[in-house]
Amino acid sequence: MAAMRINTKCRYGTRIMLSLALRFGQGPVQLKEIAAEQEISLKYMEHVIASLRDAGLVYSLRGRRGGYKLARQPKEITVHDIVTALQGALVPVGCLETPDMCHRVETCVTRDVWHRAQVAIVKVLQSTTLEDLMVSHRKKLRKAKRARKAAK
Repeated sequence: MAAMRINTKCRYGTRIMLSLALRFGQGPVQLKEIAAEQEISLKYMEHVIASLRDAGLVYSLRGRRGGYKLARQPKEITVHDIVTALQGALVPVGCLETPDMCHRVETCVTRDVWHRAQVAIVKVLQSTTLEDLMVSHRKKLRKAKRARKAAK
């Protein structure tokens, strides 16, 4: 059973995927470039990108000009795709994944709360694409730039 908490691998994986999305259509991106930009160790990134590649979310090109690219357009990849590739299902309590583990499953009202929470989280993750993150990222950069100008 996976924990409901988003682990470091998912957080970094989402940042890696966003970096690739921001360069979509510009050719392959080398991991060392993303590692420097995202302040993630190259060794850890290699571990994360391997899982993303195994899930079919990215692919690699070998050679001097090689690197990684998204396997699909940013609008076609959701945060849910990334999370499930790197962590599996988000399950707040074991009885949601394995109902027969508890004899109280039929009468347990708290299980219903955990189920609603799980459904809500999955809905948000499934409805958020890399393209959505790109738009938000660019807005935040513009806002930060304006704030820096105003502070001068």
